[in-house]
Amino acid sequence: MASIRRPHSPAKQHLLRHHHPFASSSPPSSPLRHSSSSSSPRTHHHLGAGGYPHPFLFFSRRPLPRFAAFFLLGSFLGLLHFLSHLPQTPHLRPASPNSVLPTTTLPHRRFDQQQQLPDQQHDGGKEKLLIVVTPTRARAAQAYYLSRMGQTLRLVDPPVLWVVVEAGKPTPEAAAALRRTAVMHRYVGCCDKLNASSDSVDFRPHQMNAALELVENHRLDGIVYFADEEGVYSLNLFQRLRQIRRFGTWPVPVISENTKDGFVLEGPVCEQVQVVGWHTSEDGSKLRRFHLHMSGFAFNSTMLWDPRLRSHLAWNSIRHSDMVKEGFHGTTFVEQLVEDESQMEGVPADCSQIMNWHMPFGSENLAYPKGWRVETNLDVIIPLK
Repeated sequence: MASIRRPHSPAKQHLLRHHHPFASSSPPSSPLRHSSSSSSPRTHHHLGAGGYPHPFLFFSRRPLPRFAAFFLLGSFLGLLHFLSHLPQTPHLRPASPNSVLPTTTLPHRRFDQQQQLPDQQHDGGKEKLLIVVTPTRARAAQAYYLSRMGQTLRLVDPPVLWVVVEAGKPTPEAAAALRRTAVMHRYVGCCDKLNASSDSVDFRPHQMNAALELVENHRLDGIVYFADEEGVYSLNLFQRLRQIRRFGTWPVPVISENTKDGFVLEGPVCEQVQVVGWHTSEDGSKLRRFHLHMSGFAFNSTMLWDPRLRSHLAWNSIRHSDMVKEGFHGTTFVEQLVEDESQMEGVPADCSQIMNWHMPFGSENLAYPKGWRVETNLDVIIPLK
């Protein structure tokens, strides 16, 4: 079936060419051009002043330029919104000689950084991990001692891991006291099969062995220090611990009501960092190989699993023995770590500072020495030969 297509009139063909996006700007002249353009209102729909197309006609007809324009506009608005939420930091200006800075503008941590030791060395800018082991037992003053010890460790520069070992099963009261200190800790129990509820038996060797087993199993790389919860410690002690490379020791006064001065000084006598003798005042203690206290030494945790760093006496795991007499736990344990004084480091140099005090087990009623000063019993009783 044949189809008949009617051609458009000359005026309509001119309108189609004029509004087509690809139409030529100078169409061929037509006798009906002026009359048709002036008579038809559709031809002035997109024309501006002077007969030129409207400037927004370019964006309404081309999708790609329109997308680019709105994309740039949205990016600009988003950047303005981001910049408006940045924290406003004041510009630093040189202070005049007469100006005084208020103390509230200085951060608290800045004072600790200024008090850092000048000879303190850090490996790669990282602090050494301090592993503080504290044996504890359930009693009326347990929460008090744990809170006091926790507040001390809270002031120490991180990283610090506080390993608290309970003589028996962990208690909710001790766990709550540890959480309130906001110190990274690990609370475990031991001695369940040894009737740990008895107050007359000292389970601290078993508790410290449980902490050593935890450190050895997890290969924790740091400095291990045994800190009783009854003791008194200075922040300088924990700063000095990070200087220890292998094994470090220092003098410790032990509060005692059986002595004239009220305390007994135990620990090394040093020339610089070399141990040359020992402080002691008990005749029975002369039988000990090393005259140091349990809270008067610290060691690198790698000695627990690296046989090359330990003494020849430690053929197996390094642990505390519960078969030794009272007062010999420290020297028996240290004999597994070092062979003689040449493998020890005096902390600090010359061992001339008292950095912590030790309170005996169950010493809630003992009197403190006046002024916390050590002025007597400073002679070397047992020098090294």
